[in-house]
Amino acid sequence: MNDWAPRKFWTSVSIAPVDTGFEVLLDGRPVRTPAKSPLSLPNAGLAEAVASEWEAQEDTVDPGKMPVTRMANSAIDKVTPRFGEVVAHLVSYGETDLLCYRAEHPEGLLKRQVEAWDPWIVWANRAIGARLVPTCGVIPVAQDPAALTVFSERLSGFSPFEIAALHDLVGLSGSLVLGLAAALEAERPEILWELSRIDEAWQIDEWGADDEAERVNNLKKMAFLDASRFFQLARKTG
Repeated sequence: MNDWAPRKFWTSVSIAPVDTGFEVLLDGRPVRTPAKSPLSLPNAGLAEAVASEWEAQEDTVDPGKMPVTRMANSAIDKVTPRFGEVVAHLVSYGETDLLCYRAEHPEGLLKRQVEAWDPWIVWANRAIGARLVPTCGVIPVAQDPAALTVFSERLSGFSPFEIAALHDLVGLSGSLVLGLAAALEAERPEILWELSRIDEAWQIDEWGADDEAERVNNLKKMAFLDASRFFQLARKTG
């Protein structure tokens, strides 16, 4: 998105059906990705969300206010040509999932982690069929290859647009389980985000909040919520 014109150059935004789905038009001309591929969206809802971001731009283009467009670009330019590689990268989070690594001390933090995270370890086993093993400390514990295979098969069934959103959900939370829980709407994304911040919340309770850390957390939370919304838009048909 670095090669986008900094100033707004269009007056009208619309969407139109094409053979591959829907495209967004600026003054009748189709939008293209940073790699110059057609920005073809799989359904009208996603196309309308992208169009709304372009419509909302004022005198200059602010990519930071266009998360749906950014993820759509990533789906087309980055995920589609390297789909298997991206899926494998996401599956690797299951090998060291945040939810599996618990504090050895203090006891209060460990108790908070167990109460917050154990139900989601159980959920992954029941809903997805992937059984992960938690441990205490930072020494890696080998996960059952069968569980990782289940994750891989599940992710391989998603579209490139869904994988682009899941990439952000997993990367921001540090957890493949929480990312999938958000994608599959097992819980509100706001709650899942807080579950990924158990350690940080403990530090705040103990030592107080840091303004810069809070600012960064809020930005990441918004990105997590944006990715959750994008995934749901990408799942729709028609």
